[in-house]
Amino acid sequence: MDLTCYHQWLKILDHLNIAVLLIDSQRRVQKVNASAVNLIGLGLHEIENQDCQEIFCGIPCFSVCPFQENGETDIRDMDIEFLDEANEKHRVTRVGAPLLDNDGIVRGCMTILQDHSPYSDLLNRIHYEEQSLKIILDSLNIGIFTVNRSGLMTFFNRAAEKISGFNRMKLLGRKYTTIFGETGDGEKSENTFRFALESGTTATALKGTLSSSEGEKIPVNADYIPLLNDHGKIIGGLAALQDMTLAYQLDQVISDKYSFHHMIGRAPVMQRIFELVRVVARTEATILIEGATGTGKDLLAKIIHSESRRANRPFVKINCAAIPENLLESEFFGYAKGAFTGADRDKPGRFCEAHTGTIFLDEIGDLPLSLQAKLLRVLEDMEFYPLGSRKTKKVDVRIISATNRGLEQLVEKKLFREDLYYRLNVMRIDLPPLVERKADLPLLIRHILRKLSATMDKPHIEICEEAMRVLLNYSYPGNIRELENIIEHALIICQGDVINSLHLPIYLLEQRHGKRHKVCLDDDEKETLNGTDGDWEIENTPLEGIRKNIGNNEKKRILAILEEHDWHRGRTATSLKMDRSTLWRKMKKYGLQ
Repeated sequence: MDLTCYHQWLKILDHLNIAVLLIDSQRRVQKVNASAVNLIGLGLHEIENQDCQEIFCGIPCFSVCPFQENGETDIRDMDIEFLDEANEKHRVTRVGAPLLDNDGIVRGCMTILQDHSPYSDLLNRIHYEEQSLKIILDSLNIGIFTVNRSGLMTFFNRAAEKISGFNRMKLLGRKYTTIFGETGDGEKSENTFRFALESGTTATALKGTLSSSEGEKIPVNADYIPLLNDHGKIIGGLAALQDMTLAYQLDQVISDKYSFHHMIGRAPVMQRIFELVRVVARTEATILIEGATGTGKDLLAKIIHSESRRANRPFVKINCAAIPENLLESEFFGYAKGAFTGADRDKPGRFCEAHTGTIFLDEIGDLPLSLQAKLLRVLEDMEFYPLGSRKTKKVDVRIISATNRGLEQLVEKKLFREDLYYRLNVMRIDLPPLVERKADLPLLIRHILRKLSATMDKPHIEICEEAMRVLLNYSYPGNIRELENIIEHALIICQGDVINSLHLPIYLLEQRHGKRHKVCLDDDEKETLNGTDGDWEIENTPLEGIRKNIGNNEKKRILAILEEHDWHRGRTATSLKMDRSTLWRKMKKYGLQ
């Protein structure tokens, strides 16, 4: 078998830190790149011309050898863990593809091992018109897209689709600027890629953002590489993207800093709020945030603080409804030694902790009248007496307050001081309930799904059409917090790659169809529901109707994947994670020929 034509591929994937082994029909390893040598932990002489079964003795192989089925050109992949010769654990994706001669006869096998560790180097050169290489790149877990000299996208792999939310068919032929954000890091990424295209210089390990199909800003680690032809002329460019959502979330939790990118929404009412927040955040104005439970008042307060001039100073939150009334004053203002039994030392209050920073008074409507007068003085003079002390404390704080009760109505009922209300209500932001911004639901669902699936190590979860319809038609009395709970529930129940309507909480299905009853599904129907076992409590519809609905959903899904793979049953079965015999049986069942 002549493997010279694959020599460039070995080098290219070596730069991507992806191990490649070329095996002939006698199971002998003929070619191997440096990444494979490093990953497997054996010397080059211990790998080349050796039986592949001996080389892969610690690495699980495919159930069917990729080059033993003549006429089949499937690419198989599997996620595995193995220990190298140094006893170090590696989590890798293994991809196997048959190698064909000019007559279409299988003459060997290419095995790729993609180590899930940070990529140190990327390719400087790639002949991007090579269709076989595109198939391999399409199987990798790193997002890759290529453009021509004019910046029009010519290739967009599946991982890039998962990261961005775009369907490749809607992007091919369009400018690459489509997937970059309009400002900030997105603009920087766009300019860097343009520079790589124009100068022929590779840029690696750059942090930036993509703009998803719903307008969400997605943090990525990107490499931008010019593509050269055989004469060294620039003919296009390649971008390799890693989704950094989880790392971004961890960094956000550690630093507790938020930005305008965390404000999600395209509804006109939300856009007006975002414009107001951008202006108000950089002032010293006292802010009152009103909105129902779960609308995001807490997040908005953190964003305002993080974008203010006090961003590097303390942010202190007090939940006025969570602290017993007899402890509120000491929590707010602290106490002096001897103020009461057990006060054996001075203790600073929350206002002292927030000095030079921001204090967030959540649920301010639950503050008792007795404490409202003291809070008024703090707002007016920025000073107070700690409990049991005769000396005033001077503080410099910015006050942001929030309530879900409506302070104006509380003032009318004499439950809240009018003078305090006007002090707090310098700048007022009203957050609408989710039911009033339904146009934002698809964007919020995708954003929350990305955030939670990254945290739960389920990065490639999708929501089926029926489940999305249920989510879009629910009223969400608990607002965004309830939406987060619903999606988290579905992710926990779902054991496959697609969230089905039956993975959603029962009360959503009850609300849609009325009273529930138990239905026992057969094995095929359970397989359709991503392998979930057991009886299901489902809406009060006839059993045959339920089964018909499940069948219709499965038929649509199989048909879509068949069309995506040009009706190639092997690749379709792999994509659906089912045996080819099972796929064939289901195609006959649904009349898909």
